[in-house]
Amino acid sequence: MTIAPFHPTGVAVPPVQTLPPGRWHGRIWVSDEPLARPQRYLECVAEFGRSGLWPVLVPFDQRFAARGEDWLDDRGRLAPAGHRVGSVDPEAVLARWWDASCCDGACLRPFGAQFPGLARRSHRRCDPLAEAGNTGTVLAGRSPHRLGLVQAERPADLPALIGWTGMIKSTDRVAELSAVLRSWEDRFGATLVTLGFDALELSVSAPPRTQARALTVAAEHRAFSLPTYLAQPGNLREYASTLVHTRRWRFSWA
Repeated sequence: MTIAPFHPTGVAVPPVQTLPPGRWHGRIWVSDEPLARPQRYLECVAEFGRSGLWPVLVPFDQRFAARGEDWLDDRGRLAPAGHRVGSVDPEAVLARWWDASCCDGACLRPFGAQFPGLARRSHRRCDPLAEAGNTGTVLAGRSPHRLGLVQAERPADLPALIGWTGMIKSTDRVAELSAVLRSWEDRFGATLVTLGFDALELSVSAPPRTQARALTVAAEHRAFSLPTYLAQPGNLREYASTLVHTRRWRFSWA
């Protein structure tokens, strides 16, 4: 199958060959059924430079059947934010999202009530897009995922472009979420691979390599998705230890 060259918004889309049946949901095209051939994800990543369509895996979730496509903002309140991502300061966003409420401050150590700032950039050793392709192919082979395609300049912009509502319990400022993802793309090669009903997963080509580096990254994670942090056992230092050399970051706002 070849995707039609225009989606409902009238934006021209380069054709992508041999895709399974699917349809447009606003600005995202989604296959009707899970990928039967996981390797197709890797092929779509390889075609990104030509097609301009970034592939994202949509994991199986019963809520899609029960609630349809309300994981997207079809009323246009969030999707127009896509063009504002570049004007958002990710450090200011995470500082505002930093939750300092904590019994005697112990859960924030070695930091305090003030967000500690952004972690330093890691040095990449491989191509983040190629690694994302490999990661997505592995994930698609392990469990059912539909294939999504969005016309975008970079993977981080997808939530803002489609008006993703997965984080709506915490914030409705989806452009700010994409701004943080851009910053992680730039500093850690963290590339969006899966986008579910209220969760997302990143392939990370340059994760922190030491506990000291990972501590500040852990603080960023805590600010970005407090529900994800609170679902993990232990304190901030223990959470940081799980990030050292870890090449997949998953966040949920369930």
